[in-house]
Amino acid sequence: MNNRFNNKNKEEQQSEANENLKVPDALPNTRFTLKTNEQLNEENPTRRHRRQATEEQLSNPLHGVKLAQVLERLVEHYGWAYLAERVNIRCFKYNPTMKSSLGFLRRTRWAREHVEDVYLDMVEASQDNKGNQN
Repeated sequence: MNNRFNNKNKEEQQSEANENLKVPDALPNTRFTLKTNEQLNEENPTRRHRRQATEEQLSNPLHGVKLAQVLERLVEHYGWAYLAERVNIRCFKYNPTMKSSLGFLRRTRWAREHVEDVYLDMVEASQDNKGNQN
């Protein structure tokens, strides 16, 4: 009996929800169709258009790489001790964590630039190693 009562409640709730979704009388025969981005852009010219990346951006090793990915790769490759030695900041020296380091690097431009330089050096060295192996 309890299940029957629950089923009725569910059915009543479903019908109430369906009534709330009914099309207003002003739009009785209107069909809604999905639109492509091109169609939406034509209708609303102020809509932001995505620009293609330039060759310069695509050739930049930092293009499309998030700061968290940069730091993870550096820690995996060098470790916290080397990073603390190379970039003199406390969050690398004392009890280093990804969270504290990312927070500091996001707030502090000079520190982020130093870490990006270390990353670029690492990428360049790995490309040189690949070139020497071939």
